[in-house]
Amino acid sequence: MNKLIKVCGMRQAENIRAVEALGIDMMGFIFYPKSPRFVQELPAYMPTSAQRVGVFVNETEQAIMACAEQYGLNYVQLHGQESPDFCKTLQAQGMKVMKALSIGRSKDLDNGLAYEGVCDYLLFDTLCEQHGGSGKQFDWELLNQYRGSTPFLLSGGIDAGSVRALRAIRHEQLAGFDINSRFEQQPGLKDMESIKAFLNDLQRKK
Repeated sequence: MNKLIKVCGMRQAENIRAVEALGIDMMGFIFYPKSPRFVQELPAYMPTSAQRVGVFVNETEQAIMACAEQYGLNYVQLHGQESPDFCKTLQAQGMKVMKALSIGRSKDLDNGLAYEGVCDYLLFDTLCEQHGGSGKQFDWELLNQYRGSTPFLLSGGIDAGSVRALRAIRHEQLAGFDINSRFEQQPGLKDMESIKAFLNDLQRKK
């Protein structure tokens, strides 16, 4: 199953190095102070082959661009109420943009239509009180209702037992999967064996 794999909530240098060695495509760093995976300082090692994704919640343009320069970000992932115009402004400055949308019902997928042409990917996460990281799944059957042309990553509660359900998703705009809290020993520290097993199962031919 040839899909992008993004591992989010990274923070520790050796853990970053080990996860990158598994051949993942994107690595997420959370710059939201209320998150238990908040990155307070530049890790001693940052990925060189995986794309660096900075996660922000209702942050200012200036703060995002400053962080992008300091951490060498390839993408910014916006997890708040950022408008399409805000995404367009960041794109105009050379940033690749991923807009996260909270999904609880099929109507929520329509919100993605407003971001056509102003972000590179959408990220569909589970509707919850906090901004992501709930470890809970939404009804993935709802994805069939998405009619936009922007490719998306699926997030929210994916774990080692999700492979069969992920394989069953046939949407042509499904670009990849975002994994986080279900693959951790503690917040910000990923469990290598569970990620490795997940990737092996995902790539295994039926």
